[in-house]
Amino acid sequence: ACAPYRRLQLCNKNLENINKYDNTKAKNDLLAEVCMAANYEAQSLIPYHDKYKQSNEDSQLCTVLARSFADIGDIVRGKDLYGRNNRKRKQLEENLQKYFENIYYGLSNETNAKELQERYKDDTPDFFKLREDWWSLNRETVWKAMTCSEHLKNSAYFRPTCGDSESPSQARNKCRCDDGDVNIVPTYFDYVPQYLRWFEEWA
Repeated sequence: ACAPYRRLQLCNKNLENINKYDNTKAKNDLLAEVCMAANYEAQSLIPYHDKYKQSNEDSQLCTVLARSFADIGDIVRGKDLYGRNNRKRKQLEENLQKYFENIYYGLSNETNAKELQERYKDDTPDFFKLREDWWSLNRETVWKAMTCSEHLKNSAYFRPTCGDSESPSQARNKCRCDDGDVNIVPTYFDYVPQYLRWFEEWA
């Protein structure tokens, strides 16, 4: 599948330039770096979408953000298909692997270290399982960073996905479900294969 124009310019420069040699910094700063990437991406998309919507009235900003959110999730988890610049892509993947290597070796300090080390014992050198778990644990924080702009006030997600399956409700403010919901993230695009999302986006 061809990457959509939005993906060609996805703002992930701070992830490409992370310090992979400072073990302490790598362990402590991964979430901050991913949140910064998400926030910068939103800042770049919001003004562009305002212009785009003038000729495409059905376009919804929350949906656009959800698509980039899912692409960031794929980058973090080592699933991204975009390969326009293979040198930068390789550098980014190496940096992320180094981050997760440091997290992996830091598991020995956790109270449930034995259980965690057993779970990830065959996960090197790519750490795909650890990366998947990290994303599941932190996706809500990343979504908050992506949707913190006041420009998103009263912005709604395109369909009701909040609450339980019996009485779902719609995210209507800053593209977020209400605080009372188990999960404030209204989208599950990040669990749809990237090539299928791109096909749908081009359709």
